[in-house]
Amino acid sequence: MQIRTPAVAGMFYPKTQEETRSTIRECFLHDFGPRRMFPSADNENIIGVICPHAGYMYSGPIAANSYYAISSLRPDLVIIIGPNHWGIGCNIAAMKEGVWRTPLGDVEVDADAALEINKISDVVELDFFSHTRDHSIEVQIPMLQEIYSHRFKILPIILIDQSYNSAKEIGSAISKIAKNKKIVVIGSSDFTHYEDNEYAHKQDKSLIEPILEMDVDKFYRVLQKNRVSACGYGAIASTMIACREIGATKGTLVKYATSGDVTGEKSSVVGYASIIFS
Repeated sequence: MQIRTPAVAGMFYPKTQEETRSTIRECFLHDFGPRRMFPSADNENIIGVICPHAGYMYSGPIAANSYYAISSLRPDLVIIIGPNHWGIGCNIAAMKEGVWRTPLGDVEVDADAALEINKISDVVELDFFSHTRDHSIEVQIPMLQEIYSHRFKILPIILIDQSYNSAKEIGSAISKIAKNKKIVVIGSSDFTHYEDNEYAHKQDKSLIEPILEMDVDKFYRVLQKNRVSACGYGAIASTMIACREIGATKGTLVKYATSGDVTGEKSSVVGYASIIFS
């Protein structure tokens, strides 16, 4: 069995189990987090979420809002879609089998779901190498391991190709998998990169609006017109499409903040949003 070992433990989040658990709990209690510990008392029918993927010290509290929202669910499968920052491997890649290892243990890849999505859509290839270096999916997994005590599997999908057509294909394929499994979809993306704080807020507000409306056409128009530097735009779009086809009717912004809001250094920031689809 292939083991996807941590690529960013010790950088984006701690190396040890104890420190990782402690850091995640701090994110939940943080002023920019939900300010309470999981599980949520609300059992709203949430189908998917958008989460940031920077280092926990920057984006962890914002991500914790999404994880708090889904913490009372009991999915069999969590599908995590993220951008391939390294540009290695296939244009769109799931993993056929194996486990993802973090300081909190191993999570199994759902081999049946991987084979199914590959069969449904020929744009999704099955490739281990594509996943070996990137952080966009990896940083989501310790959060999942911490909020869920039950056994669940993951289907990681990493994107070089984040085009509109590919997002439609991926989202539609995910919705077909949801007919046979209880799933949650996670779209992993940060928003505006390395602009001053005020400008980042303005840019991201313009892009979040069509996400909440679940309007993918408008989302891509705003993305291109305003040149919003959201790194995982295809992951966001794929998640929107999947959730809409599964039955979500609205997006809700739970929390938005920038790295500057969190750290106080506002000259060059990255934007983060926690959004849920229900």
